[in-house]
Amino acid sequence: MPYDRGLDERLFSKSYETESERISVSVHSYNKGKKKLQIARESKTGQGDFKFAKLGRMTKEEVESILPIIQEAHSQMD
Repeated sequence: MPYDRGLDERLFSKSYETESERISVSVHSYNKGKKKLQIARESKTGQGDFKFAKLGRMTKEEVESILPIIQEAHSQMD
């Protein structure tokens, strides 16, 4: 069965944003299945739009900034 975007439900989403980047933490459920945590990074382009970027390694500041968001997302996964 191919992926169907209509079955992918976003249950929670919050972001940590700087002048040049945004890290988003979200909880999704596909086809009413298990709730799963997703962490994504986006970089700001020269035009001011955000574009997907590999999450890769995170600085201590980034980790400290998203930990409360991860804990909040975790509470939404019950």
